Amino acid sequence: MSTPLAPSERQPAPREGQTYAGASRLIAYANLVKLPHTVFALPFALVGVVLASHRRPLRMADVGWVILAFTAARFAAMAFNRIVDREIDRRNPRSGMREIPRGTVTVAAASCSVMIAGAIFVFSAGQLNRLCLLLSPVALAWIMFYSYTKRFTRWSHLVLGWSLAIAPVGGYLAVTGSWSRPGWMLLALAVAVAAWVAGFDVFYSLQDADFDRAERLNSLPASLGEAGSIRVARILHVVSVAALVAVGLGVNGGMWYWVGVALAALLLVYEHSLVQPGNLSRLDAAFFTMNGMISIAFFFFVLLDRLTRATGFGVRLLP
Repeated sequence: MSTPLAPSERQPAPREGQTYAGASRLIAYANLVKLPHTVFALPFALVGVVLASHRRPLRMADVGWVILAFTAARFAAMAFNRIVDREIDRRNPRSGMREIPRGTVTVAAASCSVMIAGAIFVFSAGQLNRLCLLLSPVALAWIMFYSYTKRFTRWSHLVLGWSLAIAPVGGYLAVTGSWSRPGWMLLALAVAVAAWVAGFDVFYSLQDADFDRAERLNSLPASLGEAGSIRVARILHVVSVAALVAVGLGVNGGMWYWVGVALAALLLVYEHSLVQPGNLSRLDAAFFTMNGMISIAFFFFVLLDRLTRATGFGVRLLP
């Protein structure tokens, strides 16, 4: 294995995609946690909230607490990941210009931000209901555990998927304070998100396959190669669409729900057309643009379906 070049011996790495330009502290922390990636899972957290309204009327205050809890949990998990992976990021030409390796954010400052964000998450969960409060430490432990998984399993993509699958489950529990009826509906929603996230994370990892092999890190692209990994991503996304169909059956989804499922499926097909073995030139569009569109579009149609149901949405504007 060749010895990686020290940062001073390498050409400066270009700024990563989906990051903001600028030198302010706010920009540094936004880039530290890849703030634009919030668009992937936050809409699914809100899907959980909307589906929960079939059982219990919504309070606008709860929607606000769900958004704050999700944002804080994601900030804590991403900042923790950057701390744990700081030496790996330093050696990787793609990530060598991240905030901790280049000294824009210190390890101490990042650690402090993790503790603050974690506390905000637990506090927000407590404002929702007792069940969310009790589960909040478990959720934090799980989403932080992901940061270590590439060191011992090539299926870290699935661990990440299940980490983000907490979002719709949490959104549902925030409103109802109890599991879904039928019980398999919420599990199906979690599977849909987990498989969707794991599939696009496999795509994202394609660009680091050679580096992962050199560093003896585990990932599907490093072990299966491009063609094999893309096949696994396709299987995962088929599972995701099938799980969304199951969710629709569980909640007796209307026309607009099924339009949302169909559109998500079509966007996934298009996403896969952008990434081919030996040609990763459109990987950035497949990863960020298409997946952002999928999550937002699906949430929009789930919300539209709920608003147009004869029973009404049942939103209470006052606490």
